Amino acid sequence: MFEKQKNDKPNQSPGEDFVNTGNSGFAKPAAGGTSVIGSSITIKGDINGEEDLVIAGRVTGNVTLSSNEVTVSSGGSVNADITAKVVKIEGEVKGDLSGNEKVVISKTGKVQGNIVAPRVTLEDGAKFKGSIDMDPGANATIELAAVKSSGKTDEPDKSPSAVKSG
Repeated sequence: MFEKQKNDKPNQSPGEDFVNTGNSGFAKPAAGGTSVIGSSITIKGDINGEEDLVIAGRVTGNVTLSSNEVTVSSGGSVNADITAKVVKIEGEVKGDLSGNEKVVISKTGKVQGNIVAPRVTLEDGAKFKGSIDMDPGANATIELAAVKSSGKTDEPDKSPSAVKSG
């Protein structure tokens, strides 16, 4: 009735899923898990993969996890382009961000670069310098809307103020 639950997986924190790699005695995160680049780690080069990634350290290069989530934590510093399904920035990034679903820059986030994503969130206090493209296939529509809003069209103005009375 009040049996103590025993953990069949030694040295495992609650909530972590690990796969036994065989005779080596080491365990690795299960596929689809989350990898962490710790605060004391510096990586120079490209990062590719098929799982979520949290960057708490420093990364220089390119980060491409097209089907997953990349989070740059508040202590993280990235000098790279990031491409992912979801990009969350709490730290500092110098590079372009591309989110297949969305990009979120939190109040502690600082981004210097361009953003391309269908949904973008800039929280109050976030620092951002660059451009945002939320619909890369709609350049013609945007240009047409800009022309209409500036009032410059090829059609004559037919508003009441432009009609002369006789």
